Amino acid sequence: MKTINVLQIGLGPLGVKIGQFIQERAGLNLLAAIDTNPMIAGQNLGKILGGKPNGIRIVDHIDKIKNITNVDIIILSTVSDLERIMAQIDHLLDYSLPIVSSCEELTYPWHQNSPTFINLDEKAKQKGVAVLATGVNPGFLMDTLPTMMTAVCQDVQHIHVNRFQDAQHRRVPFQQKIGAGLSLNQFEERKKTGRLRHVGLTESMQFIAHSLGWEIDRTEDVIMPVIAEENVQTPAMAIKKGEAMGVRQEGRAFWKGKEKIKLIFEAAVGSGQSFDEVKVSGSPDLNVKIENGVNGDIATCAIVLNAIPKVLAAQPGIKTMADISLVSYWT
Repeated sequence: MKTINVLQIGLGPLGVKIGQFIQERAGLNLLAAIDTNPMIAGQNLGKILGGKPNGIRIVDHIDKIKNITNVDIIILSTVSDLERIMAQIDHLLDYSLPIVSSCEELTYPWHQNSPTFINLDEKAKQKGVAVLATGVNPGFLMDTLPTMMTAVCQDVQHIHVNRFQDAQHRRVPFQQKIGAGLSLNQFEERKKTGRLRHVGLTESMQFIAHSLGWEIDRTEDVIMPVIAEENVQTPAMAIKKGEAMGVRQEGRAFWKGKEKIKLIFEAAVGSGQSFDEVKVSGSPDLNVKIENGVNGDIATCAIVLNAIPKVLAAQPGIKTMADISLVSYWT
């Protein structure tokens, strides 16, 4: 396989780690990078990635990349919501380049039935390129993995996935994102704004349901605080008894009035438990548990890179993990 030239767009914590991972892969070359943050644009890419300065200067717009014709694929790690990512992809498709994104709501966007998104899918087909969004969750642990497990089942009645994380080992921005250290009133206020939630449970449920042929009647996505039963002290923060340690989010999908899918995501600072678990009720019953859980940052960056060859080989259009060939590690 020839070396694949990558354009990285978005150099937040996730984008930086993706850039670092690209540098560790012999089959990938980080050709250029874009970030609109004025504190980052204009900086040397090597320095931003935590290494020695190199010959790449970060720019704030794709039009400023002089060697754009040498780019093979774009990695887009900017936002989580479908509305904003669609505008970005619409512009990027003008360059007729395939895209791998980490946008959570793009992992299974078909359930929203957005005319704008449908037009975007048509544009990708016209340009002859594939666009895929993936990650650890959504993208793998709570949707692709349980769906693949059902391949050995004669019958499936219910799917239940748990993802529990002790968030004291995650980045401080993630701890803040899940509401750790907030009073319960502050937690509720933050929840109302939509800024305190795991993005992707609905997309994961819709992905599973579509793959298994279940015509879902309705879905639920309930958010609640994980409350500290005693004081919690970590190097990054102090949480008082009665405050939020983090968030618990429960997604449920119903078909013909019966629950068919249940997804539980819980991330809390100092919870003391981290694991990922998939339970398939059917013939046969299946139960897979990953002790200590999967590191979300490493896994998301890795699956984005591992998906690149599959996206390059995919048919044009907006794709999900069910539409491309099996993703695996490659060198």
